[in-house]
Amino acid sequence: MLALAVVLLAAAAAVLVLLFQGVALLFAYQMPRLDPLGPGGPGTASVSVIVAARDEEGDLEAALDGLLAQDIGGLEIVVVEGGSRDRTRAIVLARAPRVRLVDEPPLPDGWVGKNWACWTGARSSHGDWLLFLDADVRLHPTAIRTVLAWAQGERAAAATIAPRVEMVGFWERLVLPFYIQMVLTYFRAPRVNRDGARAAMLNGQFWLTRREEYEAVGGHAAVRGVVLEDVALARRFRAAGRPLRVAWAPALATTRMYRDRGEMFEGLLKNIHDTRFSAGRQLGFLAGLIALYWLPLLVVPVGVLLASAPLLAIGVVLAVALLGKHVAWARAVGAPAAYGLLYPIAVGYYVVLVTASLGRGLRGGSVLWKGRAYRLDPPAAP
Repeated sequence: MLALAVVLLAAAAAVLVLLFQGVALLFAYQMPRLDPLGPGGPGTASVSVIVAARDEEGDLEAALDGLLAQDIGGLEIVVVEGGSRDRTRAIVLARAPRVRLVDEPPLPDGWVGKNWACWTGARSSHGDWLLFLDADVRLHPTAIRTVLAWAQGERAAAATIAPRVEMVGFWERLVLPFYIQMVLTYFRAPRVNRDGARAAMLNGQFWLTRREEYEAVGGHAAVRGVVLEDVALARRFRAAGRPLRVAWAPALATTRMYRDRGEMFEGLLKNIHDTRFSAGRQLGFLAGLIALYWLPLLVVPVGVLLASAPLLAIGVVLAVALLGKHVAWARAVGAPAAYGLLYPIAVGYYVVLVTASLGRGLRGGSVLWKGRAYRLDPPAAP
């Protein structure tokens, strides 16, 4: 009787696990794809590109050259330089006057550096549209014209794209496919395109908005102390009833998110942790990782241990489904397919990240990024 109960429980859990795993595949299938427009006129809308740059010499040249090659008229390029300790400033000045350098004023209390730089750049620019672009994003020559036309056609208050993520070396190829999957699933990305839906997200690497819409929701000043400012702003757009649009656009933009293992760990930890720490949320995330990605793989050895053919069969189905899904996923996002077989190690990486976040939060630590530390739970913006 006990053995039957165990098998039934395992079968029910397997169904839930498989349904959850299928959600990521469903969302990937539903995600709209944006491809470069063909030759066309430069358009009449004026666009100001805001790039927040602090210690970005490794990426900024390619990003700026991609902007200077855009086939759109009326483009204003503003780089807000945040006290870099490398050649960032010289790279910008070498492209003047087509690229304008703005020195970031001293960081006020309660502000995250990127938010302050974006707000400073927006206030010193003049375009009807604002494009917030990370310094590590390289653009196809038609990228801005394509996204602008799409946003205008959709009557979107803000439009964002997911670029192709360039992965170099073992750890990036192991961890980043799982990260992309988590983002797609957590934010229910395709549902962002449904007006009236609760889902809300913007990708801080590349998002375009009408200036009047940006100002209407308070801009970066309204989320000044939030590390995940793109998500917070998306929720403000959504709460105000403003349409959001998101698309996958690997042919329009490419990024290498992190340059080494240390930067990747701190960057992903920052995203998991944010500045508003919640032990309950982190514990729930940790439990979900273990229950949905690790425990299903233990059903096979448990079936062997108990000499249970039904349990063994359930375990084999789960293992094949999970490993097959992650192999296909790794290949789809640009990593070698074999890395999908190592997905349990990627999950372990995330378990370490969440555990580190828990420890840092319970000790009252800070979020660290670009040489700056941000205390947890900063004062709310007025």
